[in-house]
Amino acid sequence: MIKEAEIVCQPGQQEDEAILTGLVSAAVNIPQKRITGIKILKRSIDARGRKVLYRMQVRIFIDEPVQTEIYTPQYKNVKDAWRVIIVGAGPAGIFAALQCIEQGLKPVILERGKDVKQRRRDLANINKQGLVNPESNYCFGEGGAGTYSDGKLYTRSTKRGDVNGVLKTFVAHGATEDILVDARPHIGTNKLPQIITAMRESILEAGGEVLFDTKVSALLVEFGKIKGVQLANGEKLLADAVILATGHSAHDVFRMLHSQDILIEAKPFALGVRIEHPQEIIDRAQYHCEYRGPDLPPSYYNLVEQVEDRGVFSFCMCPGGIIAPCATAQDEIVVNGWSPSKRNNPFANSGTVVQINMEDVKGDMNDPFRMLNFQQQVEHLAFKAGGGNLVAPAQRMVDFVEGRVSVDLPENSYLPGCKSVDLKEVLPHWIHNRLRKALPAFGRKMKGYYTNEAILVGVESRTSSPVKVPRDRETFQHPQVAGLFPCGEGAGYAGGIISAAIDGVNCADGVVRYFG
Repeated sequence: MIKEAEIVCQPGQQEDEAILTGLVSAAVNIPQKRITGIKILKRSIDARGRKVLYRMQVRIFIDEPVQTEIYTPQYKNVKDAWRVIIVGAGPAGIFAALQCIEQGLKPVILERGKDVKQRRRDLANINKQGLVNPESNYCFGEGGAGTYSDGKLYTRSTKRGDVNGVLKTFVAHGATEDILVDARPHIGTNKLPQIITAMRESILEAGGEVLFDTKVSALLVEFGKIKGVQLANGEKLLADAVILATGHSAHDVFRMLHSQDILIEAKPFALGVRIEHPQEIIDRAQYHCEYRGPDLPPSYYNLVEQVEDRGVFSFCMCPGGIIAPCATAQDEIVVNGWSPSKRNNPFANSGTVVQINMEDVKGDMNDPFRMLNFQQQVEHLAFKAGGGNLVAPAQRMVDFVEGRVSVDLPENSYLPGCKSVDLKEVLPHWIHNRLRKALPAFGRKMKGYYTNEAILVGVESRTSSPVKVPRDRETFQHPQVAGLFPCGEGAGYAGGIISAAIDGVNCADGVVRYFG
């Protein structure tokens, strides 16, 4: 017999088998000796009351063996199958490739950057010397932006596709089964590279191809149909379907499409700063205690406020995390955040951004680069204000709101270093003003948040793509080019690892329908 139930326990008890068995026995009114096993289906922390609790949905095995699930996929060999070119090896591209294999197609992934192991050297140069390799950085390379910026798997995109299937694919390639049950699943930057490597090996073993340092310079189109791609070295690769999954920072790809008269559109996004607190401040506020203790993970937050008809909200919150330099060119400042799997750094950071609508940015409403040019302008201002070498402009929180340059800056996690400036010099006035009004309001919602112990680091600008590559809702193809499948964050259809992975799967299924 199998039953399901919800149980509640105190921190420290969530992994104690004897305690959980007792709780389950009471929940279903079955003697403990008849319970042969417990499988946790969902697990979350409830910090709404004065006492912090774990809530768990469990499956209970009674008088029968525990059923275990095997997550090892059996990929067919597609070495000689029809070829699909996939541009980009981020989550959209990788999951598109795995789905192509599932459907009997041969994926050929073209990645402008390096594999996960080789990327480390370029990231070290960014952090230690302020040197950006425009082809290999926090955004470009195997695994995409998510590989070295956290591996957060939380998503609201549950209606777009099989979220659990994506999570199981991660487990099959080395992630822990915890990601299947935790309310906010997280892999960690220290573990994700090995998982991405295992996925690449699955693709290669099934007969797919993965080419690094391979940049696409043009699409080959004849009579409104895709015929392949041309590489930067002049070589041409032919295929009847191309999945374009290049990420939100591949600005040159947008310009390439425009130069070939392939329709792209300007798209709203959000821009602001990354805010970092000592983690203990966030823990005290969320857990209602002076000391979190070893039985609770570092706490997170999610804050939102409407200010003058625009949303101001926290984004990509990283408990126990680090602020990372994510520029893709030498003369810009872009910051993001990440956490290791244990989330054991002393700081908590989050993007805090203002919604930008099309009418907020001056210029030709028909210019597809209007929002992108605005984004780059702010990133260049941030670089200039920092003084070079990826030093970021920064300000203490209360100083920012009250309009004074900080005398000094608190200790923080941004390795290239911060310079005290008035962020009013960097941020457009309408973004600056909305942030100034939102931060005290956030402080009223979360005790301790509004403090000069917090630092604002500019700028958080790559929240999503400022350009959209249109596609048909049913076929997933570009309206002008048959066989071209715009995909993932860069095309404007995803906003994180899971949603990008789901979009990759959906586009691969679109290719199958296209091939008939």
